[in-house]
Amino acid sequence: MLSRDELVHAVEAAASAQGFALDPRQRAVLDRLAVLGGELATGEARSLYLWGDAGRGKSWLADAAYAAIPLREKRRVHFHGFFHELHRSIQRHRTEPDAAERAIDDAVGDSRLLFFDELHVHDPGDARLLTRLLDHAFTRKVTVLATSNYAPEDLLPDPDWHHIFVPGIALIETNMDVMPLQGPTDYRTITDNHTRGFASGTWSTRTPPRATTPPQHLTLNGRVFPVTSADAGELTLTFDQLCRTPTSTIEYLRWAQDFDRWTVTGVPRFDAVDPPAQQRFINLIDVLVAEDLPVDFYADVDLNDFLAAASRRPDAFRMASRLRLLATAG
Repeated sequence: MLSRDELVHAVEAAASAQGFALDPRQRAVLDRLAVLGGELATGEARSLYLWGDAGRGKSWLADAAYAAIPLREKRRVHFHGFFHELHRSIQRHRTEPDAAERAIDDAVGDSRLLFFDELHVHDPGDARLLTRLLDHAFTRKVTVLATSNYAPEDLLPDPDWHHIFVPGIALIETNMDVMPLQGPTDYRTITDNHTRGFASGTWSTRTPPRATTPPQHLTLNGRVFPVTSADAGELTLTFDQLCRTPTSTIEYLRWAQDFDRWTVTGVPRFDAVDPPAQQRFINLIDVLVAEDLPVDFYADVDLNDFLAAASRRPDAFRMASRLRLLATAG
C-alpha cells in the first residue's frame, strides 16, 4: 500500500500530467484523502463525504486518489449506473426473502472501499434503498467515499419527501467525515481543452446535418425507441425522442455503452418543456459526462440563453457546469 506522502505525490503528478496544479482548497481535500488511503493500508478507514459546488474538483480528486490506492477490494460507481444495477438485481432476487438486502449484498460484495461519485437523491424509492445500502456498508465496516453537490442535510430536497431520507442523512453524518470543497472558480467554465471525451463535443445553433438514412429504432427490455439514426457507433436522436417520451437513465446508460459518439438535435429552450422533460435532460447529461462521450448538440438557442432559462430550476446547476465544457458555435 502507498504511504500518505506517496498518495499525495501520485495525485499531484496526475494533476501535473494534465497541465494544472491543485489550489489550496483542493490540496486540503487531497490531504484528507491521503489519510483515508493510509488508514486503509493498515485496516479500517473513516468514511468521507466530499461536497460542494459543481466544477470545484471533487470528482477529479476522489477519482485520482481512488486510482492511486492499490487495493483490490474496491469499487467505483456512478450514482445513476449503480442504482440501475441495484434495481435489476432486486428483480433477479424478487422470489427470495428480502430481495433488496440480497441485491445490496451482491453489489457491495467483498469491497473494503466503495466510491460513490455524484451522489444525489431526488427519488423517494432510491432514498429508502440508499439508506439500507449505507447501513449495510457501515455495519460491515466498508469505507465509503462519496462526492456530491449537496450537503448531507440537503439531499432529497423536495420538502414533501425529505423526511424519508432523514435516517440516511443521520447515517452519513454519524459514520462519515463531511468535508466541503468550495471556492470561487468553476474550473469547467475556464477549460480550453476540447480534445477528448464530453469536452470535445459542441453546442451549436446551426442547422444539423441532414439524415442520410430512414428513421431507425432501438429495442431495449421489450420496448421500442425511435431514433434518427444508429450506425457505426454513432447515435443521432432528437430532443423529443430522448426527453419528451418516457425514457430513463436505464436507456441512456445502455446506449452510452453501445454508441461512442452522439448527436442530439432540436434542443429547445430549457423552460419551453415540462419538468419531466427537463429532468430527463439533466439525467442525460449526468450519464454522458460520466461515460465521457463526445456529443454534438444542435439547439434552438445559444448555450448562454439555454443556461439562463435553466438557472430558474434549483437542481440544474450541475448540468450547467458540465455543458460549459462544450465548444460553442453560432
